[in-house]
Amino acid sequence: MTERILIVDDHPLTRDALAGLLAHNGFDVVGQAASGEEAIAQARELRPDLILLDLTMPGMDGLTALPKLREAAPDAEVVVLTASEDESNLLGAIRAGAAGYLLKSEPPERIVVFLRGVAQGEAALSGAVARRLLDQVRDGGSRTVPDSVAHRLSARELEVLLLLDRHLGTDEIAVRLFISEHTVRSHVKNMLGKLGVSSRREALEKLAGG
Repeated sequence: MTERILIVDDHPLTRDALAGLLAHNGFDVVGQAASGEEAIAQARELRPDLILLDLTMPGMDGLTALPKLREAAPDAEVVVLTASEDESNLLGAIRAGAAGYLLKSEPPERIVVFLRGVAQGEAALSGAVARRLLDQVRDGGSRTVPDSVAHRLSARELEVLLLLDRHLGTDEIAVRLFISEHTVRSHVKNMLGKLGVSSRREALEKLAGG
């Protein structure tokens, strides 16, 4: 199935370059927006499968627009594409429901691969920010997360797994991540499937490198 994508960036040249890249690689670019307000209106009307979102824009910025985009097009996955490696932006985007966080320094072919992965429910994190996210969620912990685990899970699933590793229950994780307990259980179920295990204990063994 061809994924329908909305590109949100305030620079026309960047939008056009991304549109050309994605159309050439089989995506259906259904819209382009230059601001958060415009993106929300288009998302509500066009109902894309994917939204590629810049953070720094005049008026409503990407972080402010992100949860509103999720409301406007609840079935769409939002992937941030930005030049910012700022930790507060990274965590803010993930907590607002972004399915991924990519840096504009990524090679074009990698952006295509990441977006195809998101369409299949995979993670989309540039290497430079993936480790930073894991470090933040661990609150400075010393555990090294195996690539075989980090690369299979979405950003939110990684958060849930690392909080499980800190012995938090479903209710505590829900409070920490500002999501419902039902959503936590859904993330756990998806995480177990992606890791090929049948229990939380086995998932934690994978995390430990077992």
